[in-house]
Amino acid sequence: MPTSSASTTDASAKPTAASGGVQSLERAFDLLERMADAGGEVGLSELSAASGLPLPTIHRLMRTLVACGYVRQQPNRRYSLGPRLIRLGESASRLLGTWARPYLARLVEETGETANMALLDGDEIVYVAQVPSKHSMRMFTEVGRRVLPHSTGVGKALLAYTPADEVRALLARTGMPAATEKTITTPEGFLEALEQVRKVGYAVDDNEQEIGVRCLAVSVPNSPTAAAISISGPAGRVTEALTDSIVPILQGVAAELSVALQSQTPA
Repeated sequence: MPTSSASTTDASAKPTAASGGVQSLERAFDLLERMADAGGEVGLSELSAASGLPLPTIHRLMRTLVACGYVRQQPNRRYSLGPRLIRLGESASRLLGTWARPYLARLVEETGETANMALLDGDEIVYVAQVPSKHSMRMFTEVGRRVLPHSTGVGKALLAYTPADEVRALLARTGMPAATEKTITTPEGFLEALEQVRKVGYAVDDNEQEIGVRCLAVSVPNSPTAAAISISGPAGRVTEALTDSIVPILQGVAAELSVALQSQTPA
């Protein structure tokens, strides 16, 4: 079986009927996303089982991705995401944050609290944009900061509709260290919190990442990449009594941001 990268006559390089795109590219990006979902490192047989593609096809695509620097082959012959993806991801995150800032600024104006946007990157939450509150006492999260999802409102919002077995696998990889005494530290407790997010339509971080800080978060519906926005502030200001008035503002801005992000995506 030849192991060189596919030529233009390979069936995997032909345009697909459904999208008009190039099938080999669609398959390569699908493999990269599956690697990310699996924590960044997988074997060929795992990719074959998950994607339904034959091993020779996957091997050919992975060799091309390795040659381009987007995938690395480990000494144990498993494959991991490569360093060239970092530059692409950082650039895309900065651009996404730039698009989001006007919407986050509206959240600050309407709620008075710091507004954030975050993505799920592999097993971690990464903050890609923030507009600070105008209060002298306000919350600040450095753009680019990475945290584990189990202790954050945005993490709950992003994982709310992820199958339970995938959530458990993620938590097994990351662990569930306690940032405060209120942090959820068991998979069962976290899955119950996700059920509550699905029930009420928003997520809460109630002193779970930092004592004295309360956060409300919602996912951005139909976003080209899974994203969530949130407001955060002192627990004395972001009270349970104000939740009912803040959540509709969050949901409305998230819906508008979704439309804006989709308009940036080529049809």
